Amino acid sequence: MTRTITPRLRTLVLLLLAVTGALFAGAAPASAHAALTGSDPAQGVVVDRAPTQISLTFSEQVAMGDNSLRVLDPKGKPVQSGKPANVSGTTYAVRLHAGLADGTYTVAYQVVSADSHPVAGAYTFSIGAPSRTVVSDAGAGAGGGPVGWLYAVGRYLSYAGFIVLAGGAAFVLACWRQGAGVRALQRLVVGGWLTLTAATLGLLLLRGSYTSSGKLGDVLDLDLLGQVLQTKTGAALVSRLLLLAAAALFVAVLFGAYARREEEEGADEDAAAERRDLGFGLAIGGVVVGAGLAASWAMAEHASTGLQPGIAMPVDIVHLLAVACWFGGLTALLVALYRAPADTPLGTDAVRRFSRLAFGSVLALVATGVYQSWRQLGSWSAFTDTRYGQLLLVKLGLVAVMVGLAWISRRWTGRLADGGTAEAASEAVADPPQAEAEEQTPLAATVPSGAAAEAGGTGPAAEQEAPADPGRAAQLARQRAAVETARRKRVRDADPSRAGLRRSVLAEAGVAVVLLAVTTALTQTEPGRTELEARAATAPAASSPADTSGALTLDMPFDTGGSNGKGLVRIDLDPARVGANEMHLYVQRPDGRPYDIPEVKVALTLKAKKIGPLPVAPEHITTGHWAANGVQVPMAGDWEVAVTVRTSDIDQVTVSKNAQIG
Repeated sequence: MTRTITPRLRTLVLLLLAVTGALFAGAAPASAHAALTGSDPAQGVVVDRAPTQISLTFSEQVAMGDNSLRVLDPKGKPVQSGKPANVSGTTYAVRLHAGLADGTYTVAYQVVSADSHPVAGAYTFSIGAPSRTVVSDAGAGAGGGPVGWLYAVGRYLSYAGFIVLAGGAAFVLACWRQGAGVRALQRLVVGGWLTLTAATLGLLLLRGSYTSSGKLGDVLDLDLLGQVLQTKTGAALVSRLLLLAAAALFVAVLFGAYARREEEEGADEDAAAERRDLGFGLAIGGVVVGAGLAASWAMAEHASTGLQPGIAMPVDIVHLLAVACWFGGLTALLVALYRAPADTPLGTDAVRRFSRLAFGSVLALVATGVYQSWRQLGSWSAFTDTRYGQLLLVKLGLVAVMVGLAWISRRWTGRLADGGTAEAASEAVADPPQAEAEEQTPLAATVPSGAAAEAGGTGPAAEQEAPADPGRAAQLARQRAAVETARRKRVRDADPSRAGLRRSVLAEAGVAVVLLAVTTALTQTEPGRTELEARAATAPAASSPADTSGALTLDMPFDTGGSNGKGLVRIDLDPARVGANEMHLYVQRPDGRPYDIPEVKVALTLKAKKIGPLPVAPEHITTGHWAANGVQVPMAGDWEVAVTVRTSDIDQVTVSKNAQIG
């Protein structure tokens, strides 16, 4: 006796997996895909005279609005003049008012990278001498808050809807043509279309607020919507909506005229040829529409920028179609195994066809995935040193698990084809009296006693005599049909091979839900190649001066292990000589945004002379910025600069670097 999974338990399992996947998909709200690689004035410097402009250099070209680059004085008043402009390549600048007073100024930027993701951040510099400032977290807003969360959910749902729509249709056309008339499969594919359409409309409305203020109240701002429609991402979303109109026509024909022709029996050769021609036309049209929908992602995201976009975009389209055929077809197979009616059972031929389709999809995924990994990472170290690489390792592990489960499913398919169904059926009818009793029980319980009396008695003889009341006769016929359907379903479900195939396919679908979440997170994460290039551009040598004045800059990544425990601490020591020095300390998140922590301490040690540790207690200036004046360095040498970072009551770590001072 095989154990079956109840529909309620299946629903609960899939719901839990979907919630887990949605939570996993919620990546850092302002994931930087274009990185700030330089600025003038630089972060944390003290200049003698007020600059005439502020310039920022990014790792790639970005889109800027009127307020994308702001400069705020110590009281929080904007001091920029005019609109930001592209001065050369990836460098953008904005002019400043004349006659700026001494003090600490905050530079806040909020731009959109070439792959459609918002990039926000802020840093400070000082004129004359540092001062207190009222500006706090000026770089927050874009890509964060409830709008950022809703946008991430919308992206997840759009991918899921596309996969179910394209993969479900491919399953029907390539694997199980009789499935075009199955209600459960029709609802699945139509549900995918509705999900993708609703998610695309939601993304279009959220886009303006997502890349600017991050406020829910701006979602219905028509001016922002007009600006979005003029961008590459807006054009891609509108194109997707137009293609979805064509997809609606495709779905209507697939489950309308095509389904009716597949249900016709005994048709002549002309009707069969017409049916084949219609199926061929649907296949061609489906590939064109599916490729167009996939291109709406490729033309606006990672594939459209960086290395070899002319190759990367077609590769990305093939990758998305392969994912849809595998994951979407798997979902359709799961629905067919659980919801196909008893009079239209899913045959082993259909399962074998899907197995071949899935195998081809896996080969395409491997080929395109290798190219995408090389393009986005650039080095083996990026697998472990960047968040993108770490997520990619998780994705590869989940794909390996799915391939293993698919191998188990192929074994169950082989057993099913070897006659498991026939054996189960013979066992089900081995005891005819018992089977007949089971079949008669529901009739006895549901047929009104009057019908039996009017029929002239009970038993088979009475059943052959039609009741006088036509209504009761029709009711009896429906009951007999229901009993026969239940018997067929019981015989079908008694097959242990089919039950094993169901369980393995259900497990595959569960892993696919989580894998889709990881893939969505990858599309919102800065590529490893870009992250490493940005680090190389901004990190000076640890033991050499940052400029000709002798100032020293040290960058030390840290990870306390707790929530929000990762970041970068930067120390500027000026003039980095024997005697009194000025120290500035900055704490940044992994995406470059400054943030405050409960405690930060610095100690200097000259181990060669057994001097130290000499404690330094920097004073908090503004968000993510601490400073200390008169830091004494008693003699020249190779000093160890140790920084203790505490991000919570219990999460703390000490990081250090050596530097030549004096």
